[in-house]
Amino acid sequence: MVVAGAAICAIAALIHVYIFVLESLRWTSPTTRAVFGTTPEQAEATRELAYNQGFYNLFLAVEIAVGVVVLAVGDEAIGATLVLAGAASMVAAGLVLLVSSPDKASAALKQLVPPLAGIALLVVGLVA
Repeated sequence: MVVAGAAICAIAALIHVYIFVLESLRWTSPTTRAVFGTTPEQAEATRELAYNQGFYNLFLAVEIAVGVVVLAVGDEAIGATLVLAGAASMVAAGLVLLVSSPDKASAALKQLVPPLAGIALLVVGLVA
């Protein structure tokens, strides 16, 4: 279960790397604007905010990636702590999005369900 939980959290990390790319590198592109439903003017006006937010997503992904590597080399306590902290932050951010913008429920669920599933499996594996 530990391996399955870590793998699902790693998938969540990859999703957040993709979000980083959209928010920090491609925010004003037509395809990214279509994903987020913004006009060129809105994208330009929010460019700095999106850039910053994208890096938050990247840092969470890196935290999980480091945790997975540390788990793989055998330090269960530190590795699991890093994975769980990163994944829990992703879940919390997804919940904030869901509560603050219910019209973005689909995006919020994509952001929070994979790390939540990974947390559940990892915790079960650690306590079993």
